[in-house]
Formats: sequence, structure tokens, C-alpha cells
Amino acid sequence: MATKATATTAAGGAEVSEVPCAAGTPLLGSMPDLLGDPLAAYLRARRDHGDVVRFRAGPPGLRRDIYAVFSAEGVQQVLATEAANFRKDNVIYEELRQALGNGLLTSQDEDYRRQRRLIQPLFTRRRVESYATAVTSEAAALAARWRKTPGGGADGTVELVEEMRGYALRVVGRVLFGSDVEQTIEVVRDSLPMLNERARARALSPVKLPRDWPTPANRRAARAQAGLYALCDAIISKRTAGRDGRESDRQAGGPEDGTEDLLTLLIRAQNAEDGSLTPAELREQVLVFFLAGHDTTATALTFTLHLLARHPDEQRRVHDELDRVLPDGRTPTVADLEALPRLTRVLKEAMRLFPPSPAVSRRAVAETVIGGRRIPAGAAVLVSQWVAHRHPAYWEDPERFDPERFTPQAEEGRPRYAYFPFGGGPRACIGQHFSTLHSVLSLATLLRGYDIEDASDGGDIPLGAGITLLTKGPVRVRAIART
Repeated sequence: MATKATATTAAGGAEVSEVPCAAGTPLLGSMPDLLGDPLAAYLRARRDHGDVVRFRAGPPGLRRDIYAVFSAEGVQQVLATEAANFRKDNVIYEELRQALGNGLLTSQDEDYRRQRRLIQPLFTRRRVESYATAVTSEAAALAARWRKTPGGGADGTVELVEEMRGYALRVVGRVLFGSDVEQTIEVVRDSLPMLNERARARALSPVKLPRDWPTPANRRAARAQAGLYALCDAIISKRTAGRDGRESDRQAGGPEDGTEDLLTLLIRAQNAEDGSLTPAELREQVLVFFLAGHDTTATALTFTLHLLARHPDEQRRVHDELDRVLPDGRTPTVADLEALPRLTRVLKEAMRLFPPSPAVSRRAVAETVIGGRRIPAGAAVLVSQWVAHRHPAYWEDPERFDPERFTPQAEEGRPRYAYFPFGGGPRACIGQHFSTLHSVLSLATLLRGYDIEDASDGGDIPLGAGITLLTKGPVRVRAIART
């Protein structure tokens, strides 16, 4: 049963209310909703209770409260203006830390600041743009494969989830490892999603068995982690011993300008204040970049193509733009990005409707007030892109696909955190420029040669929410070569 909020007066004289509680079952509270369809549960909670809502999840005696914040102003407090009060030392990040190590995604305090200082110079705009050739060459190879054996199906059907996941993994692997990409793909593809899902499941479970108990799930996770660690450690050891280098990357088909891969740059990263990254830290950064770099971009590409397939008029406008900017079907370059505003708006709108990260979690250090609601010290706090990107206060007819929401004039009229696909504040995604460049150049390369038609039954795509947005079924289109 939902609880009513009671009001008190804060020190400054403003009225402060307790946070209303979403309805749940007597036995498990909101846990069935959060496990079964968390995206719908978040939307329903905002509709029924407002912009700050408490979920009580778990059986009696093991229940824990999760405070969800849905307004742009509240999100800004959590991620930006009061970021120091909302930390990543919560259950989900601890599970990720155990699986992938203490990399940039999961580290905190001086560990995080040191890593960020060492790694930030590797993500300047100029450095990121040097990877454009790796992106377009992999996209061109994918387009050629579709033409030779369209989507693996006789009628040109492409299952976008697996196609885009495999493609994005190759791009990120090539940017990270250069000539060593081939030996990484299979291990990462098989192991990383399983560890991701394992971390999500353990984070939500009210009872967690010790990781060293020899259960089937623990043994599978241990094998996957050992395989990933051994692969990364072997490549790092070879590089640091000087048995590999830029020349081999160029011979293996790296960028035409001989751009160094990211692992080489991470090995060289150092300064007088912070020293350099240890082999274990190098491995942890690589695993985080793999997780964050390929899965989120694959989701953005999947749903951009899906939405264009269902909106042929918008796809025609994108094709018109590509035909103007890329005459004779030439390969897009970094210099073309500013000339593709419509395609960029389509991508942004796809990431609004299908944010690759549907929610972000934190832990409140001290009691605070958000939107007139009291959040207690120690509380688990969640902000949701899925809900904020659909909030009727910021988006008219929010479920409608409308790329014109992202014209410069429209963007200026919205609060900063009405749209935050890459997070925000001091912990904003370090790779957001690479993700955008990767996505726009990939879409331009694929769409210059193909019309995309919907090949689904026309219904909604079943979705779930873990660390990233999850598809629970195929997303099918037909890729038809343009003449």
C-alpha cells in the first residue's frame, strides 16, 4: 500500500515532506516490479507520486529503500551541484568493482581523481577524432557484408541487437588494442555481458551468497572473469615488454595515419603528481572501456536504425542530407560531422526515447532535501534517464519520435538535466564525444548505402533495465541496397 507524505518545516522555513512510497506487495514490496519491469515501475511511480518516490523492495526483515528522483532539477542536485553528497559506494558499483576492478567507472575519491587526471588527456577532441578511420573502415566492412550476404537472411533481414553489438565491439576493440583486436573479440563477447548481468542480479538480490561458494553461477562468473583478466594481462604484458608497437598496428590495418591505440597511450600516461597506471589499473581501465564503450553505442545504433525504419519520412530526410554531404557515396570523415545536423538530431532523439543507460544510482552521504522531499543519510538514490527523458514538464507528447526537439532553439529552452544520456557533473562519461562520433559516422556509413525497412511485427520492443538498457527480444529490419 502506498504511504502518504507528512510535512515538517526545515531550518530555513521551507516546508519539507517525507517521500511518498510506491505501492507494492505485502510480501516483497516493490521487488517484483523492479525485477520484472523496472522502466514501467519508474514511470508509474512518477505519475502516481511525483518527482521523488521511495521504493521498498524485499521480504520483511530484508527490505531496503530506494529513493528515485525524476525531475531535471533533482537530477542536477544528485549528479552536479551536490555531487559530493551522492557517492558510488553502493551495492551496484560494488558488484561491478568485484567483477571488473576499480576502474574509472567504479573508483572514488583520490583513486578516481588520479585516474581521471591520467586518462583525461587521452580523450581530447583531437585525440578522439583520430579514431574516425577505425570507425568508418569497420562500418564499411559491415555494409559490404550486408551487401554480400544481407543480414544473414535471404530477404535482407538484419537482427540489429546482435549486429550492432558485434560491430561496436570490433570498433572499441580496435581503438583499444589495435592489432590485437582479433584475439579479444570472442572472449569479451562471451564473458562481459554475463558479468554485467551477474552484477545486476546480485545487486538486486536481498540475499547474496558469498562469491567463493562453488555454486554453478559463481563458477561461471569466476571462469568468465579469469578469462577476461588473463587476456588483458597477456596483451598488456606484451606491450609493456616492448614486443609490440605502432608498426604492427599499421600492418594489421589500423588507421591510415598510424594512430596509436588507446592501450599504448594508457601505458604511456604519466605525470609527476600521479605517476603512471600499474598493470592491474591498466587492465581495469580496459575492461571498463570495453563495457561502457561498446554496449551503450550498440544500443544507440540499434534504436536509431529501428526508429528510422518505422519513420520512412524522416529516413528520407536523412538520406537527402547524406546525398548532399557525401556525393557519390564517399566515406564520411570528421570534417562532415557539422554538416549532418539532421542525422545528429535523429541520434539524440533515439537516445532520448531509448537511453543506453536508463538509470544511475548513488548513495546519499548526508540527509538532503530534493524537490521539497527529505532524503535520509545513507539512502540508496536513483535518477532515471528513462523517466526524465519522458517527463511531460519538459517534453510535449513525450512518446512521439520527433528529432526537431533537438534543434539549437529547442535545446536552449529546456533545463540542462531534462536530457542526460551520458550522465553529468564531475562523473559525466569521459567517452561521450567518442560515442557521438562513433555513432554518427557509423550511421552515415551504413545509411549512405541502404534503405532500412521495419521487419518486425510492429509492436513495442520488449525492454528491461540493468546497468544498461536491455532488449528482451530481436529488433529486426531489412537492409535494402540503394541504387
